Amino acid sequence: MTPRTDLLALTPDTLAALANRGLVKRAVKELDAGAGLDVSDDGDGTVRGRFPDGTEAVLPAGADLDAGSCTCGAPGLCRHRIGLVLAYRRAAAGDAAGDAAGTVPAVPATAAPDTAAPEVTPQDATPPEHAAPAPAAQDRTAPDRTAPDRAATDRAATDGPAAPGAPAPGAPAPGVPSAAVGDWSPGDVDDEALAALVGARAFAAARRSFDRGYTAHVHRPGDGEPAARVELPTCTVRFPVPGELRHAIVDAAAPLRGEMTALAVWAFRAADARGAREPHAHVEVGGRAVLRPAAAAAFGAAAGVVDELLLEGAVHAGPVLGGSLRRVRAELSAASLHWPAEAAEELAEQVEAYAARDARHHPLRHALLLAELHARHRACASPLATGVEEAGETALRRVRLTALGCRISGSRRTGAPPVGGRPGASPDEGWDRTAEVFLAHADARTVLVLRRRWESPEGPAPTGHALASRRLLGTTLGALATANVVTESASRTASRVVSLARSRIAPMSITPVGDSWSGLPEPLLVRDLGARLHRRDGLPPRPVRPRVAAEDVGVVEVSAVEDVGYDPAEQRLEAVVRDAAGNRALVSAAHNPLAPGALDALTHVLEGRSGEVRFVSGSLRRSGGRIVVEPIAVRTAGTLVVPDLAPDPDPASGEALTPTGITRHPSDPLTEALDTALAALADAAHHGLRHVPPAVRARLEEAAAHLARTGLTTAAGLVRAFLSVLHSRGPSAAVGPWTDAQLHLLVSVELHEEDLGAGGRR
Repeated sequence: MTPRTDLLALTPDTLAALANRGLVKRAVKELDAGAGLDVSDDGDGTVRGRFPDGTEAVLPAGADLDAGSCTCGAPGLCRHRIGLVLAYRRAAAGDAAGDAAGTVPAVPATAAPDTAAPEVTPQDATPPEHAAPAPAAQDRTAPDRTAPDRAATDRAATDGPAAPGAPAPGAPAPGVPSAAVGDWSPGDVDDEALAALVGARAFAAARRSFDRGYTAHVHRPGDGEPAARVELPTCTVRFPVPGELRHAIVDAAAPLRGEMTALAVWAFRAADARGAREPHAHVEVGGRAVLRPAAAAAFGAAAGVVDELLLEGAVHAGPVLGGSLRRVRAELSAASLHWPAEAAEELAEQVEAYAARDARHHPLRHALLLAELHARHRACASPLATGVEEAGETALRRVRLTALGCRISGSRRTGAPPVGGRPGASPDEGWDRTAEVFLAHADARTVLVLRRRWESPEGPAPTGHALASRRLLGTTLGALATANVVTESASRTASRVVSLARSRIAPMSITPVGDSWSGLPEPLLVRDLGARLHRRDGLPPRPVRPRVAAEDVGVVEVSAVEDVGYDPAEQRLEAVVRDAAGNRALVSAAHNPLAPGALDALTHVLEGRSGEVRFVSGSLRRSGGRIVVEPIAVRTAGTLVVPDLAPDPDPASGEALTPTGITRHPSDPLTEALDTALAALADAAHHGLRHVPPAVRARLEEAAAHLARTGLTTAAGLVRAFLSVLHSRGPSAAVGPWTDAQLHLLVSVELHEEDLGAGGRR
């Protein structure tokens, strides 16, 4: 009889993702105890299992596990169907062992004595008909017939890491050729087979999304990738069984499973069309060449408001202009132009922050947002730049999230008097605080962000440590930032912001994070920082790529902390660490007045006073050719420290950070020239092109000369062209040249950092 290769490929980890780890553990425990499960095959591929208590589970051929049946009556995927899969795999493992030894194996305890376990041969282990065979299939060598201890593998996958030398939990089952994993692509499945699998309604919904266009990250199985995987804007889809789509794992809610599976298949097809099947690819799929009229009108109105803000500058922008930004933001959002809408929202916050003399206003950030909105308008035909018609929010199925720490931000509320702005004004007169909890979704290999905001018109403003005791989702912020969360009431946006809700029907489990960081998959767990950052080098420039929260957040496995220093002038703590691959990185944290105890706590843990440092979570980037980690939390052998929630320092203790030398690496000439020019252009945008003072014009002239001396002649020419148009044709005509110069410099900085990180290989 032909073996069920799809069932043989369902490892305990895959079963846990399809159901939950508790059910898999229970099924493994029952099998290990000798449940006496009677496994039979009808000959047409249907697998049946009868349990000692009379319960019967059936897994029909050509169907996924949800399409199976069980007489236990439990809703959803039950432990009996999971146990049947595990027993079938163990029986196949026994057959493979008998073949290798040249003898007939004893029937395992989980198979009926009078039922022959399915015989597995290399010829039988082929993908289904609808999966196109690999060109070199006839040259493949036969798979290794040595059978692992399947029971030990099941227990390792559910109970924790296997002992050294034990079979890997994700190893292919006997009869599933490992070579097929890397050769097969979900894009090989044609639309007829895909429509039959997902259903007409889901296929039609997916086709509408295809017509609108979407972006995706495609990951092929290989080093660090056990299965084909696609990151869609609102969910992740995995294909754990080579040659099969039926067992696709979709982290969206069940009603969206078929639609998301189809979108993932088309993303692979778009990546395959490139010819070379690179391990990781960013693709644009489908889409129209132009925006719909309503979306085009909304974007045009937004561009006009942005032009007016550039002409007036933050210095001269009044409340009317701020209100216009809020209005166009709502129009962009209504037109499903998600990325421009988010940029417009942030730009409005920058304008309001300057009006309130708020420290959140940064001229460089203000200028970057102006340029970004123009860049997205110029590239509006691409869904990559607009996020056009992506779902605003997508419900997720049961998910397990691992907290990576928390960051605290905030300010006085808009309209509150500046500190020292008038006699008797309180520095705490009106405040807001935002906590961002970073949550690793291991199954999807992404980091999500949970945001919570508090505000008050009066009263003392809380520090991060005070916020740690605030109630959130039935627990405290401090506990949530260091917890594992299991929930069926989660949803996420296209920008990876997650919402969690408590439900009596689907209760949420919140438990201490423990040692969960060590079990995170790549790329969430970073053992080689150079390789992790190199994967980003092929992405589009930041001004036009999707605005994804926590895009650069990961957990770095630390092998050594070499140096810790503090600069009191800059109020910055820096430490040199090495990752597991030996790469050096700079852990850099600036003083956050909202978390006054952060640097003390970070110094304490990095100096090893709480035990050996094992992991650091944080934002990863390059700066001046160095790898920089902006820490969120630090894990030692015995504790997890979240600096922004650390206790405030006690002034009476007399303890203070000891100033120590921080090695300053001079910036290279190219970086210095580019940064100088960006600062000058930002200053012009800050004042407004109608109000550029002579001193700023002089700075721009010097910046252009500096660029030319460094050899960046194109950049120098663009800055000079802006000045020439501003002088000869006036401010309105200079909006385009300013945008050209700003975008060229921004992209140049990105490319230069990539060059430095790659050792100048470009």
